Amino acid sequence: MGLLDGKVALITGAGGGLGEAYAKLFAREGAAVVVNDLGGPRDGSGADVSMAQKVVDAIRAEGGRAIANGADISTMAGGQSVFDDAIKHFGRADILVNNAGILLDQTFAKATEAAWDKVLKVHLKGTFCVTQPVFRWMRENGGGVIVNTSSTSGLIGNFGQSNYGAAKGGIWGLSNVLAIEGRKYNIRIWTLAPGALTRMTEDLPRYIDNPGAALGPDGIAPAVLYMVSDLSGDQTGKVLGVSGPRGVREMRMMEKPGWKPPHQGWKAQDVVEHAEEIFFSEEEIKMGARRF
Repeated sequence: MGLLDGKVALITGAGGGLGEAYAKLFAREGAAVVVNDLGGPRDGSGADVSMAQKVVDAIRAEGGRAIANGADISTMAGGQSVFDDAIKHFGRADILVNNAGILLDQTFAKATEAAWDKVLKVHLKGTFCVTQPVFRWMRENGGGVIVNTSSTSGLIGNFGQSNYGAAKGGIWGLSNVLAIEGRKYNIRIWTLAPGALTRMTEDLPRYIDNPGAALGPDGIAPAVLYMVSDLSGDQTGKVLGVSGPRGVREMRMMEKPGWKPPHQGWKAQDVVEHAEEIFFSEEEIKMGARRF
């Protein structure tokens, strides 16, 4: 018995890297998998469904069930196509992993509108486009699990990734809302912040400067299997960070107890006087989320 027997999983950006690792592991655990990938280089140019098909062929060679989908998930039609293929070929949509993404890194002072729009379209709009039809189906059919891929670039920040960080921060915000709206329909939402050495990240300074520290895709996949399987119970609305240096850990936005001012008459100087109640201390900050 596999952890995902009888389930149907939809995975975007699954023609290589993290998505490929998820697809193969899910299939080994009994899931039928829709392998979506537009193909082409990491900047989002070009299209080649053969990347998705190679993953499908590998899954089938091991006796698993999978079909390839080459749709552009940054469009409503593309997102609908991924869902439609799941229903057409397997009749269900139990699991969705929004993994597809591109990189067009630029410092903010040199940022272009074109790069900004393209990165947000693929990451943030793409998550919306694929999730909406799946979420609607889950709402009417007993629930399911959705994993949205954020990043420490969005949750913490990273030099040269203003477009990527904005998109990934937006995905986290979207996940928070989906967890609230999906709870009564048994739709569980997870946010994943992976740190992995893949084709998309191999030339980032933090991986070059820390050789051997990063996990590969197969080192991230077990955490995602945990999220989408019954192993994680009824948990929802949580962020799981997974990386070599930091391990597997929950990440949260935290807040201090705070100081409650009077409704009228308080002054900016009062913030200074009540700073210990309002701001985290340096010791408390040490427990906060950290970069690679």
